[in-house]
Amino acid sequence: MSVSYHTVSEHEAGQRIDNFLFRQFRKVPKSVIYRILRKGGVRIDKKRVKPEHRLLAGQRIRIPPLTRETDTGHSAHTGAASTSLLEQLEQAVLLEDDQLIVLNKPMGLPVHGGSGISIGLIEAFRQLRPNLPFVELAHRLDRDTSGLILLAKSRPALTELHRLLREGGMDKHYLALAAGQWQGGPRQVSLDLRRAGHQQHKIQVAQAEEDGRTAESIFTPKRRGQDCTLLDVRILTGRMHQIRVQLAHLGHPVLGDERYGDFSLNRVWRKRGLKRLFLHAASLDFMFEPNGQRYRLEAPLPAELHAVLQQIKTDRKQ
Repeated sequence: MSVSYHTVSEHEAGQRIDNFLFRQFRKVPKSVIYRILRKGGVRIDKKRVKPEHRLLAGQRIRIPPLTRETDTGHSAHTGAASTSLLEQLEQAVLLEDDQLIVLNKPMGLPVHGGSGISIGLIEAFRQLRPNLPFVELAHRLDRDTSGLILLAKSRPALTELHRLLREGGMDKHYLALAAGQWQGGPRQVSLDLRRAGHQQHKIQVAQAEEDGRTAESIFTPKRRGQDCTLLDVRILTGRMHQIRVQLAHLGHPVLGDERYGDFSLNRVWRKRGLKRLFLHAASLDFMFEPNGQRYRLEAPLPAELHAVLQQIKTDRKQ
């Protein structure tokens, strides 16, 4: 493979060169990209740059072929999305304008590839809309969670969405079916969370002497069954697995949660028709300054979760 060149567009301006390369070569280890930057393999307008260099529109980036390969020398190309996945994504589009794309993400689809996953939502969507000059995820959603996810169609739009998320300017609500009967009414919960040792994809509540990041949520019961409660969850922070870890800590794990949940209860509920995590990103509400528009978005509950709720109604009558 030969050296390639890329001219920075208006959409790409403003971001750091390391972040730009991470997005362009998602399957290349960050250590490889940092090494090539350090050795001067990546140049901008023929000059060496540091990882924190911010791109300007019109700059020309020299990218050596090594950035396209992993340490093992295997190609880092993104796989092709199946026709069925592309059709599923097209049907999942709830709203699209010149700034944003809103999807109702299906359960089981990771938002991006990596860690043995050849392709995720964002890679597949770029294949679905190859003519879009820019499209990026504004936030994440767990693989097993369904519901609303935002994509930005420009760098300024992405920056504004990140600001709203960071400063609490976006009202985000989830629906979760939790084990047991919730006592009382709404409850605001604040817990410090940290990664569970060397398990990068598992979170736990931090002990007093440990460093953790504060996670805040407001839980409001919407419906009570004999052995479960449907909760509206408003998240005030956006920590990894926040809702799932908090509810498990409170003794009300999300039903169908194979990581933090009650496995014996999950088996019981599987027989009752719940074959997935009952967690759904249900609504978003925010004011978007770039176009002066207020977005009030809702994602309907998937049919399989709606069917479980119908079962709960039956349980209440027994």
